Amino acid sequence: MRCRDAEAMIGWLKDVVGFTERVVYRNGGMIHHAELAYGPSILMFGQSRDDEYGKLVGDIGGRRTDAIYVAVDDPDTLHAKVKAAGGRIEMELRDTDYGSRDFACRDPEGNLWSFGTYRPKADEKPL
Repeated sequence: MRCRDAEAMIGWLKDVVGFTERVVYRNGGMIHHAELAYGPSILMFGQSRDDEYGKLVGDIGGRRTDAIYVAVDDPDTLHAKVKAAGGRIEMELRDTDYGSRDFACRDPEGNLWSFGTYRPKADEKPL
């Protein structure tokens, strides 16, 4: 994922969502690579830049086309934190027909995030 303001994204992910910082590589006032953890999961991202990879990600026709799902234990509390921080809720907290309790919101850059209790393949061992 690439961000226009990776520093602000780190703040939102840590302060609002509850990610922890593993490593951030900065050079020349730019975040080239950041790794934040949420439980056993890792999110990697960096500052938007006009390079070969940067042309592959981001806006397409003025729309964000990415979506991120994070399995959480307590979506109700997280939903309240996102709302209190002024987050844009796209789908209110709900119980789904497949047994998850979830909601969807936008981060400060417009990326769509879904948070819920559904844990796909939770019993499988990683490859």
